[in-house]
Amino acid sequence: MSPVATASPATVVPPASASLYVGELDPTVTEAMLFEMFNMIGPVASIRVCRDAITRRSLGYAYVNYHDTVDGERALETLNYSLIKGRPCRIMWSQRDPSLRKTGSGNIFIKNLDTTIDNKALHDTFSAFGNILSCKIALDESGNSKGYGFVHYETEEAADSAIKHVNGMLLNDKKVFVGRHVPRKERQAKIEELRSKFTNVYVKNLDLSIDEAGLRELFEKYGKVTSAMVSVDDDGKSRGFGFVNFERSEDAHKAVEGLHDKEVKGKVLYVSRAQKKAEREDELRRQYEQAKLEKLAKYQGVNLYVKNLDDDIDDEKLRQEFSVYGAITSAKIMRDDKDNSKGFGFVCFSEPDEATRAITEANGRMIGSKPIYVALAQRKEIRRSQLEAQMAQRNQLRMQQAVAIPGGPSYIPGAPIFYAPPSGFMAQGQRPVFPPNGMMPRPRWSPQPPQGQQMSVAGYPGGPQAFPAGNMQGRPPRPPRPARGGAASHPNSRGQGAGQRKFAQNNRHANGNNPSIRADGTVQEQQSDAASSLTAGALASASPEDQKQMLGERLYPMIHASQPDYSGKITGMLLEMDNSELLDLLEDQAALDAKIQEAMDVLRDHLASAEGSKETEET
Repeated sequence: MSPVATASPATVVPPASASLYVGELDPTVTEAMLFEMFNMIGPVASIRVCRDAITRRSLGYAYVNYHDTVDGERALETLNYSLIKGRPCRIMWSQRDPSLRKTGSGNIFIKNLDTTIDNKALHDTFSAFGNILSCKIALDESGNSKGYGFVHYETEEAADSAIKHVNGMLLNDKKVFVGRHVPRKERQAKIEELRSKFTNVYVKNLDLSIDEAGLRELFEKYGKVTSAMVSVDDDGKSRGFGFVNFERSEDAHKAVEGLHDKEVKGKVLYVSRAQKKAEREDELRRQYEQAKLEKLAKYQGVNLYVKNLDDDIDDEKLRQEFSVYGAITSAKIMRDDKDNSKGFGFVCFSEPDEATRAITEANGRMIGSKPIYVALAQRKEIRRSQLEAQMAQRNQLRMQQAVAIPGGPSYIPGAPIFYAPPSGFMAQGQRPVFPPNGMMPRPRWSPQPPQGQQMSVAGYPGGPQAFPAGNMQGRPPRPPRPARGGAASHPNSRGQGAGQRKFAQNNRHANGNNPSIRADGTVQEQQSDAASSLTAGALASASPEDQKQMLGERLYPMIHASQPDYSGKITGMLLEMDNSELLDLLEDQAALDAKIQEAMDVLRDHLASAEGSKETEET
């Protein structure tokens, strides 16, 4: 849907479905907020906030579908221009046929409006001439009026009547212009036609000795000059540029062609059509954006990011290591203010195939004493948007699954995922968050003994208290859960579980913190997770699910040391990364701290937006 008031057919077409278009939305508005607002009018069938396919950011508009057209009409009448997160929304019937939206029928343009006139005031003013489908005041980035707007009528007759009665009238002591809305393409064509017939010429890089008489004399040989002006400062000295206006457009064209890049009194002149400041800014902005896109396209797929480099690797050595994969246009190690290596750099190849080969073969390769990480270079905004998209998808999934199951514990949307500590036991006072199905998850990061091995308590080798290897260290198996809604098969199961927990606790205190007990009763000391090293070879031999578990077992305590409150959530976010990059983070504390900080920034933004939504709902 176009951001301005769009077109509709000249004849009134009743909506085929009770579907409303809701525009001018804040990017943080969600389906849940809109449901709470529109469901007060009547039962809502569905709501969809339109989002970018890649970043999943809101595009600023949504569709609300009612079961009944009457509810849609009531919502259109009562909720149009209502404030949603401080911004007035714009509601109209959804028109899915693009040919009907683009006809321009019934659409008028109003300019020179007072800045105090908002959407509602404009609607009230023009509703006297006919039924309005859409009404909008154009706003700048700060939310202030730009002084013009659009009104879209249901019929051509209503639009003609509004133009006839309001054009040239005073609104809030300002004379307004009201006319037919002209599509952007047509306006642009007319503007280009007018620009081609220019008579005013801008000239710069003038010698300071040239005055207005000298400027006129310089340009008069190309045609009749109506005015010539040299810009001067407060002291009356020339600023080196001026303007010359011709009587005929043809003469102005001749002057530009004849004097541009021509040397006059030792200086090369710049001569072109005179432009307004806004036009120059737009042109420079377009040139900058075009150059930026060309640069991105030029290095797309050929610029590589390389990290986990030894400090003694310089630009030349980096180039030598990657030159075996193809022709390198540039290789650079990033350094700090003291010229010390930051441990990462960039390598740019001449062809995408060469860069792809380098990623495939060099990623994880040992250079010096470290395995390097190689991937396509990305801008910081793209990486941040990917993290935000992952967060949004995860939270949306939780909201969809946040349905309480009868007889089971309810799931708290937005709560951090529970990750058990590496030892397999929760610290005192720590409580897990249950998943949506109401079942207690198996501790995710508990170390697993070899299959088939059993663990016995000291003094009871091979006795009846031997536990299967699938359980946590020293912990007895949980009794089977009773059927939901039925009687428990073992009335004393709760007491038995308590006794077993007490027994296991005493066993832990008796045997120390880290010992593992063999089936024959002998005790063997285990290596701690921090002491054991996780190699790429060991990781490759495990299944994909076990790989993430092994990495999570080592990441969680490192993250918990710096961010204990959000360690579970941050661990889940980082596990979305490639395994090779996670291996690098385990060996590089500085890189891990940077990733933790980046994840915390995303979490803070999410929590702040959620808190703002809560305050809005309460008010």
